[in-house]
Amino acid sequence: MDFEELLKLLKGELLSVLGESYSEYKTETKADVEAFLEASKVKLKRWTNLLSINELDVDDYEWLLKSQKDLLVLDALYKAGVTKRRLGHLKNKIINTILDVVIGAVL
Repeated sequence: MDFEELLKLLKGELLSVLGESYSEYKTETKADVEAFLEASKVKLKRWTNLLSINELDVDDYEWLLKSQKDLLVLDALYKAGVTKRRLGHLKNKIINTILDVVIGAVL
């Protein structure tokens, strides 16, 4: 799969995940998701390529994704009063969604 297509798929899935709980902030969270994907784009592309040629296993890929969690700033939700704990759970859900989508597309 073309990486740009994969990014579009990821964006759609992530917006869906956010929309499940925070549909009233869809516009704001869209900007946060786009910023995260843009900030992580180079690394995600490299890691996904390594995963696809079996240079990385799924556990290593997951660990690398989790290392990007601090780049995932859900500013719109934070400003809306969502607790840090709930944001942490949401970040984990986002990382897991990325992992599931990439594995489904690449492996």
